[in-house]
Amino acid sequence: MSSIMKQYEQRADSSFATAIDVGHLNRQTMGDRSLEREVLELFRRQSRILLFRLEALTNPKERADVAHTLKGSARGVGANRVAFAADELERAAKSGEPTGKALAELAESVAEVTSAIELRFGLDR
Repeated sequence: MSSIMKQYEQRADSSFATAIDVGHLNRQTMGDRSLEREVLELFRRQSRILLFRLEALTNPKERADVAHTLKGSARGVGANRVAFAADELERAAKSGEPTGKALAELAESVAEVTSAIELRFGLDR
């Protein structure tokens, strides 16, 4: 294997381990790499769809509900930063606080995780 490929794989592994709790994911998928990939590809698609919905919604209750859905999905795969950001957005929406900052943080965390998943599995954006 070339040194460039080794560097790429090290970067992918490091980026992934930062974005996803690998131990949690491994427990959830029972160490099955094929299942891991399937679950993460589903999460990647769902998180983007839900983020677009969140950006379009103006009703606080609807925004809180969608954030809650994303929080649960993120916890399931070990995307802890996404789960935390979604929880903050849900809390802000439920309490009537401005949600712009929480939504921006959520968007950033979703971008980080989806990029790490794409890098790990060589997926197209």
